[in-house]
Amino acid sequence: TSEFFEHLVAQFLQTIRSRREGVFEVDLRLRPYGRAGSLAVSRRAFEEYFRPNGPAWPYERQALIRLRAIAGDPDFGQEVEELRDSLVYTEQPFDAEAMRAMRERQLRHLVRGGTLNVKFSPGGLVDIEYLVQGLQMTYGLPYPELRTPNTAEAMAVLADLGILSREDYARLREAHLFLRRLIEALRVVRGHAKDLTVPPPGSEAFAFLARRMEYSHHPERLYDDLLAHMAFVRNLQAQFF
Repeated sequence: TSEFFEHLVAQFLQTIRSRREGVFEVDLRLRPYGRAGSLAVSRRAFEEYFRPNGPAWPYERQALIRLRAIAGDPDFGQEVEELRDSLVYTEQPFDAEAMRAMRERQLRHLVRGGTLNVKFSPGGLVDIEYLVQGLQMTYGLPYPELRTPNTAEAMAVLADLGILSREDYARLREAHLFLRRLIEALRVVRGHAKDLTVPPPGSEAFAFLARRMEYSHHPERLYDDLLAHMAFVRNLQAQFF
């Protein structure tokens, strides 16, 4: 049976094709034991790996927040999502130190010196996601409505619960939308989904990016607005973690 599902996953990966690099790419690195693990695992093995005090790293357990069923047996999908909640939302406190260590590693390996990466630079999209996920793991046990894989929905619930102030929620939501739009525009400028580094201001690529973001008349404001959003995200994250 295990061999069948291994083969099924391998065949599924081979059926996905895209004309743009990095689009519709299935990332399996977060499966139990990473590249050393099986492509398909049993429910029991999954639970053993991600249980509190199990072998999973804290950031792997944090990543489970985004897990959701998208196809297949709906009953089994619901069962897995309920299992996810039992593994993620526990009395165990959110490991902010592990989160910071992961961010430092990302900065070293994914951000070129002297450049600004919309996703991985300090205050980028990843910091919004990690901030929201940290608050979900902190408050998700007493507040089941926080147990959603959708970042925007989680932000709204955090505001409804008073964990985020209305002002901070509005600014965080604006920053989230801005960065998501900027990433989509960068994919058009680059022609692929791999490089999320902002082109140097004044360059032809930056001017193209500014037009995609509707900053045609004042392209310099795009960079200023980006820096302002990222500074706000960094400051808000520092308040909580």
